[in-house]
Amino acid sequence: MAGLHTEEGEGAPSLRPLWMLLPYLWPKGYPGLKARVFFSVVCLLLAILATTAFPLFMGWITNQLTRRPPAAIAVFATVALIGGYVVARILMQAFAQLRDGIFAKVQYHAVREVGVSTFMHVHTLSLRFHLERKTGGLSRVIERGTRGIDTLLSFAIFNIFPTIFQLILFSAIMIVKLDLWITLATIVMVVLYIWFTFAITRWRIRFRREMNESDQDANTKAVDSLLNYETVKYFSNEKHETRRFDRSMERFANASIQAQTSLSVLNTGQAIIVALGMGVVMVMTAMGIRAGRFSVGDFVMANAILMQLYQPLNFLGTVYREITQALVDMDAMFRLLHQPQEVKDKPDAKPLIVSGGDIRFENVVFSYEPERVVLKGISFEVPPGKTVAIVGPSGAGKSTISRILYRFYDIKSGSVTIDGQDIRDVTQASLREQIGIVPQDTVLFNDTIRYNIAYGRIGASEAEIEQAARMAQIDPFIRELPQGYDSMVGERGLKLSGGEKQRVAIARTILKNPPILLLDEATSALDTHTEREIQSALREISRNRTTLVIAHRLSTVVDADEILVLDHGQIVERGRHAELVARGGHYAAMWNKQKEAAAVRERLKAVESDPDVVPGIARQVPVAAAE
Repeated sequence: MAGLHTEEGEGAPSLRPLWMLLPYLWPKGYPGLKARVFFSVVCLLLAILATTAFPLFMGWITNQLTRRPPAAIAVFATVALIGGYVVARILMQAFAQLRDGIFAKVQYHAVREVGVSTFMHVHTLSLRFHLERKTGGLSRVIERGTRGIDTLLSFAIFNIFPTIFQLILFSAIMIVKLDLWITLATIVMVVLYIWFTFAITRWRIRFRREMNESDQDANTKAVDSLLNYETVKYFSNEKHETRRFDRSMERFANASIQAQTSLSVLNTGQAIIVALGMGVVMVMTAMGIRAGRFSVGDFVMANAILMQLYQPLNFLGTVYREITQALVDMDAMFRLLHQPQEVKDKPDAKPLIVSGGDIRFENVVFSYEPERVVLKGISFEVPPGKTVAIVGPSGAGKSTISRILYRFYDIKSGSVTIDGQDIRDVTQASLREQIGIVPQDTVLFNDTIRYNIAYGRIGASEAEIEQAARMAQIDPFIRELPQGYDSMVGERGLKLSGGEKQRVAIARTILKNPPILLLDEATSALDTHTEREIQSALREISRNRTTLVIAHRLSTVVDADEILVLDHGQIVERGRHAELVARGGHYAAMWNKQKEAAAVRERLKAVESDPDVVPGIARQVPVAAAE
């Protein structure tokens, strides 16, 4: 939970998010939105003036009604004052609604811009950042941050500021119409109310933070569990997952109870302060009437002023709580928006221009953590149009090479070049446009098969999508589906088998048509028969392309122009398949082991098809012989 706490910020919320939001409220290049801000402020001021006129009209009307006997002109004046009161109420509502309507476009433009900017920025952050974070938590930060902006703009601009302005105007009126002491009593009541509200709300912040953290933790656990639905079922761990979720929800419930209890304390204290303040002011005004200094209309006016102040002040408790939470949520989102990029383009970075596709690793040293070096000064070349394979045991650093080539990470020392251009000197977007990858673990979008194939080149025609599917040997399967290319693949593609997902990934890369291919265990999810079919397609699309193959099954790389054997971050052997087998080293040992495993599988198939042919053979096959 440490990471979550950092997102929430420390201590009481600061006004930093408000200042960071201002450029979005006064955006450059949008004169129409700036005009809307100006007219919204004008409407706000007019609505405040109309609201301030209420108590004056009430006092004047009361004074007219208490005159004896009422003259005809007095009756006319009373009707006129009532008419003015009605007009003031209409104008207050009209200007408030007009203000909201005019400002709405500015408000939701800001919400959209900040949300989109954060979403885009998250996609620019390094792979390391995303591997260390939880997706469910990230989505909640963006969701609550955009909602916080909406809350802040609605409450702060159109509630807090008008209340302060009204207090100033009412104070001036009370000094002129009543006296300084009554005005001071009113101001003391307001200040005490605000102080109490702020103090209790700051105390409540920790409960709100706990609510946020536990809510975020519960959401993360729920998303993680549902995404791994099959794994949960494999191990019958439904109850375990429910207990984990329940523990997070219990924390949320406890924090919510504390928040609700403290809210009751806040509301009770606010009511006591307002009641006492109103009582003191009314007593002082009544005594002034008895002394002949004030009229009954002044008493009504003072009461109306207090009631007019009490309404926004009563709302101020809720407003302050909402604004406090909005600032906390916005601060978390702005922290995310300003999260530094680990891998950045240089200011003078130029697009990568691929003429042949020559890839060179020169003495590359890389480590995920300073204390553990993964690649220890490796050097190799993939000539234009050639195929180079990298093999080796798990943990040797094979997949790290693909991540470096895509520049998900920057190397510690050495250089990686494509056609003589250091990949650190070119834009990341242009680098990734020139490389097509078929990854080991293919994850698909929860959309149609057509969408997932077309993702390789947005805007590709229907004919191009189907041609790519045919080359990837998946077109017949798609056409057998009831919805064909419009069939949904499910969350992360779980409606498809591993081989079907892999072929969709291959079709996607074929559609991209890049000059450089990166096959990272591209056939690892396929059975032997399907693998042979896919290999022919991969050989076809690899023709005349620079291809780097990362493989575990050595049978898939026997035709490579060069094979590199990686072990503990170093290239221990290199050469063609026949040379390496004849050499009798690491590669030969791996090749012989896999041949033995393949032979075992064939013998097991024979037993399954006709166990009487080789009786008892199943008991003779060592379990460790499986690949």
